[in-house]
Amino acid sequence: MVQPLQQQEKSEYTVVLKEIGANKINVIKVIRDITGLGLSESKALADNVPSTIKENVATDAAKEMVEKFKAAGATAELK
Repeated sequence: MVQPLQQQEKSEYTVVLKEIGANKINVIKVIRDITGLGLSESKALADNVPSTIKENVATDAAKEMVEKFKAAGATAELK
């Protein structure tokens, strides 16, 4: 008898910025903090949502990044 494949919980996620909200400056600061990019590169990511902020991020770190965006007034999701 063949065992059905079990769904495994993902261990790595991609953090995607969906909406920047009303406080763009704080969102840009969060992007800079997470990515280490310069001001102009971070601003470009904020201006062109949806934007992939970081790929192959561990579950806990990814959830923490989403919370940082939420605190800054932005909307982010894990893919």
